Amino acid sequence: MQLRYSFRVYPTPGQRRALARAFGCARVVFNDALRLRNDSYENGLPFVTDAELSVRVITQAKKTPQRAWLAEVSAVVLQQALADCTTAFRNWFDSLSGRRKGPRLGSPRFRSRKDHRQAIRFTKNARFAITPDGRLRLPKIGDVAVRWSRSLPSEPSSVTVIKDAADRYFASFVVETTPRPLPGINTDTGIDLGLGHFAVLSDGTKIDSARFLRRAEKKLKRLQKALSRKQKGSNNRAKARTQVAHQHAKVADARREFCHQLSTTLIRDNQAIYVEHLAVAGLARTMLAKSVHDAGWSMFIAMLTYKAALYGRTIIKVDRWFASTRTCSDCGHVQDMPLGVRVFDCRRCPLVVDRDVNAAINIRDEGRRIVAAGRKPAPEMGGKRRLKTPVETGKTPKPTRGRRGTVVEAGSHGSAA
Repeated sequence: MQLRYSFRVYPTPGQRRALARAFGCARVVFNDALRLRNDSYENGLPFVTDAELSVRVITQAKKTPQRAWLAEVSAVVLQQALADCTTAFRNWFDSLSGRRKGPRLGSPRFRSRKDHRQAIRFTKNARFAITPDGRLRLPKIGDVAVRWSRSLPSEPSSVTVIKDAADRYFASFVVETTPRPLPGINTDTGIDLGLGHFAVLSDGTKIDSARFLRRAEKKLKRLQKALSRKQKGSNNRAKARTQVAHQHAKVADARREFCHQLSTTLIRDNQAIYVEHLAVAGLARTMLAKSVHDAGWSMFIAMLTYKAALYGRTIIKVDRWFASTRTCSDCGHVQDMPLGVRVFDCRRCPLVVDRDVNAAINIRDEGRRIVAAGRKPAPEMGGKRRLKTPVETGKTPKPTRGRRGTVVEAGSHGSAA
């Protein structure tokens, strides 16, 4: 399986200028390719292929005075920008046809030079290397200092240099790793995610929500008010914007570290983990949107998923429509549970238990039933997934012969006229 390893890099002022030049060239190539394909579509011309796009946007463009500066950066960076444009169109087409899971995607958009997050990608063809003294050698940029927090498990296949909104630089390596199963244990747990407590386990353990954004709101409010007073286009406004971005980056880093530590602990201590498949996108459109985003449930579940695959554990996502909160974990009786009632008092049996602990126990039991029955976990979008048509699967049904020799299409119930 492939994993990403990200490290902080510290380019010199000259290397920052070279990186800014590479960011701009990649952005221009992407926009030129997107404009060319949009124009061909509006004029009713065939879709421009990748090979033709490479010739017109890169090879021929370098020979013109308007795009001669494209030769100042690595050609691999420009080719990867074209690959990103092709991927954007492919994802859009797959979303329109229903082959892509998740929410509907729109058409590719142009990249803006005012976007404070920029990225370029180098593959093996670019011949990037890690020097013996621990620096990252990038073509036409130089040897960049890297803060190595851990060693790479194998040779990276590509590296992406990223500049975030806080003017920090990162190197993200794609590394091929093999699963490293942990010793088997006989424990499992169900997890009920919430806002009062970040997670409640089926054994009664409650993990408090750190509320990183809520705790930083006071300082963010002060910095954002200072930003609003600065004149647009001034250097002081740029400094104030960087200060706000730095504070948001600290919040995001703290939330990511919290999710990493908790997910690693749960994976190490349990053979199987059962979680509820929450509709985070739907919850983020309610009055609790800020708290939902601050919790970071999607990031936490994603970390549990890839760590379970890496360390040989099992993770099951229970369907969101399963009534884990309203069901008695002892007798199975289902009753109404208003949000303000925090204790589950069963009306059929003498069970009295915390509302969230009861939900976590039900999620654990439902996950065990899914594993025992050999059923697949709930689909990512919830509910039943639409079956693909023969055109989508590429398997057109063959016509069959009726009683009197007439041709009847497979799947039809009436006789042919």
